[in-house]
Amino acid sequence: MKSKEQQTLYMIGNAHLDPVWLWQWQEGFQETKATFRSALDRMKEYDEFVFTNSSAANYEWIENNEPEMFAEIKQRIKEGRWEIVGGWWVQPDCNIPSGESFVRQGLYGQRYFQEKLGVTAKVGYNVDSFGHNGMLPQILKKSGMDNYIFMRPSPQEKGLPGRIFWWESDDGSRVLTYRIPFEYCTWGKDVEKHVRRNMGELKAPFNDLMCFYGVGNHGGGPTKENIESIKRMNNDPAFPTMVFSTPNRYFADMREKELPFPVVHDDFQHHASGCYAVHSGIKKWNREAENLLQAAEKFSSIAKWTTGQKYPENYDLAWKNVLFNQFHDILAGTSLKAAYDDAEHMHGEAMAIASRGLNYAVQSLSWRIDIEEEKDMKPIVVFNPHSWNTKVVVELEVGGLKDDYVLVDDEGREVAFQMVQSQATAGGRYRISFIADLPSLGYKVYKMKKQPPTKKFEVVEADDRKLENDSILIKFDPETGYITSLFDKKKGIELLEGPGARPVVINDRSDTWSHNVLRYEDDIGHFKAKSVQRVAQGPVKSVIRVISEYGMSTLIQDFTMYRELKQIDVHVTVNWQEHFKVLKLKFPVNLIHRKGTYEIPYGHIVRECNGEEEPGQNWFDISGTNPPTGEMCGLSILNDGKYSFDIHNKEMSMTVLRSPIYAHHDPIKPEENGHYTFIDQGIQNFTYSLLPHEGNWETAGTVQRAAELNQKPISIIETYHKGSLPQKDSYLSVDAENVVVTVMKKAEDNDDIIIRAYETTNIETETKIELPKWNRTITTKFKPSEIKTFRIPSDESKPVEETNLLEWVE
Repeated sequence: MKSKEQQTLYMIGNAHLDPVWLWQWQEGFQETKATFRSALDRMKEYDEFVFTNSSAANYEWIENNEPEMFAEIKQRIKEGRWEIVGGWWVQPDCNIPSGESFVRQGLYGQRYFQEKLGVTAKVGYNVDSFGHNGMLPQILKKSGMDNYIFMRPSPQEKGLPGRIFWWESDDGSRVLTYRIPFEYCTWGKDVEKHVRRNMGELKAPFNDLMCFYGVGNHGGGPTKENIESIKRMNNDPAFPTMVFSTPNRYFADMREKELPFPVVHDDFQHHASGCYAVHSGIKKWNREAENLLQAAEKFSSIAKWTTGQKYPENYDLAWKNVLFNQFHDILAGTSLKAAYDDAEHMHGEAMAIASRGLNYAVQSLSWRIDIEEEKDMKPIVVFNPHSWNTKVVVELEVGGLKDDYVLVDDEGREVAFQMVQSQATAGGRYRISFIADLPSLGYKVYKMKKQPPTKKFEVVEADDRKLENDSILIKFDPETGYITSLFDKKKGIELLEGPGARPVVINDRSDTWSHNVLRYEDDIGHFKAKSVQRVAQGPVKSVIRVISEYGMSTLIQDFTMYRELKQIDVHVTVNWQEHFKVLKLKFPVNLIHRKGTYEIPYGHIVRECNGEEEPGQNWFDISGTNPPTGEMCGLSILNDGKYSFDIHNKEMSMTVLRSPIYAHHDPIKPEENGHYTFIDQGIQNFTYSLLPHEGNWETAGTVQRAAELNQKPISIIETYHKGSLPQKDSYLSVDAENVVVTVMKKAEDNDDIIIRAYETTNIETETKIELPKWNRTITTKFKPSEIKTFRIPSDESKPVEETNLLEWVE
């Protein structure tokens, strides 16, 4: 009889399936069928065998391509021998997707499992993802999952108090979490060596562990030899009790024991730090698609209820494309090159669907605005997709502006506008730029009128060396092109120090993942300015263009200062021709008592300023005390498609790109004279913004300004017509600045409207969300960093209900 102080290994038969990695999705598709067939065959051979698997996308493949196998799987699930875990569309990268993308992973994954297989997952499951953001406990909990399983980072990368613990996010949500020892799969036929390693982790009072077995990555799953070796060891008193089991059973048993599990309140980093930056393309497409879909859903919802415009039925297809491309080996940039051709096509389909839906919605609304007839008048309707009043840059192409024109708002007041270079090099086309002052989640009509101006607007002061408005003075070194001064005129604060803000080239011989690399610090050169020149000046904005060169590469930065806005937008074009190098933009700040903060999905996190590469989202910030003045101030850096940053002491850095070999994995060493395909070669475009501020980021509007950069206003040149809608209107507003409504969409199961909002500053907040057109007011209290979802019935006699992230009332 065994005497092992009641130690138990729960043997979890699984198959980690990478639908894309060193292969394209078509190969992953076939391997999914082969793996599922193998698991079903093992069940016929061994009555005690049970199988665990995740990822709704894989099951949709089987449903559509092998319906008989799908029915067989459904029967095994009903018997309790095939367990669904994960509840998400795929196992995504768990740092880079937006907060709303993680919600959609669960929304589409869990609803698929419920509808097609009659179950929902109780265990979150991302065994191979390269890091895990600290907001996941709340998102998991509100998606029906009370438990979580992960493996990376491993103990040498992130110290944790044990294999099993409570993981807690800022709102207080907790999930019971398990870090897999060693590996999620097994490579040999006999699993004894793997089991012996796991035995060394059995420590009182937590004497029960899960041991994962089965061939993985390219699929395969448990083999006959695996199962036979487990049965053999279970008859040997030298081994602990081993049971064929599932994660659900393990977590249920652990909860029943009511053990004193420790609590961890943190994110889980760092594994494969290079994945935050590598392959700029997939990361930019992801950001664009996420934002375009959310904007399209908002205005499609408004148009459906306002004009009767049909709500698109294929937004779920678009989202599923985006979610699939968030798979950890796709979005992280670690797949082979051909996989990114496939990903680009899928993102293109998603964005085409979103663009069509958005256009139908806003044109349905704009066509019903009552616009008076006036000779030579061009109405421009500008839509604001955000839940706050915005002052944002609008640029659009128009025709026939060769005579004197003025721009006026809905009340006839003249507004500054500026002619900028058209995107067409042809006669009769012009491009205008102006600052629109827009109501929250609504629109305003502006008009180009053919008449001489009556109001004179001051231009933004600029020459080849400086830009200046009422708030900020920014200076450039004409030799280097570096920003040497970022001066707050009102507070008398110089925010930069040292060599100034500059582009730096860093040596990086690491593999695609940057395994075992935490910092990029081997500076080997700088881009040197070829020209520093003012290229635009006017009453809306002035622009200094810095063209720099390094080796065969070129960097063009258009530094844009606005008369009415505080942020400096920098439009960047990089033509990168380097191999095994990193490009960073560095910003040394003159602050002490510093705090570095990074946006994470639906939240933020404070991290040490130790120079380690960190994942982030739309913004990161450093705030502290300016030594000469004693003033509290800081700098937020916003972006529209970058995810890799670091703060080293006083210096903020944004990693623009990395150029390793595609799908290069240590320990393989590239041949010195070998021919390889390198990532991020050629031209890419992106925008970042410098937002100097008083106080800290919480009071600086950082969250809003970053959202405005990523989800831009939508403008339409209309015509005059009678209509039932006014020339300015708002469909939603929030009375607390730190609460942001991110989602307005049609419910998945009927014509109700779903509203989602979150608290941005980690402060408990009472607020009202007003929907004036539907006579609805949502009065609620947010916990710190809480995400809330509300269902607004189309029947006005029914009350608004708070739901979970799956749109089910709890």
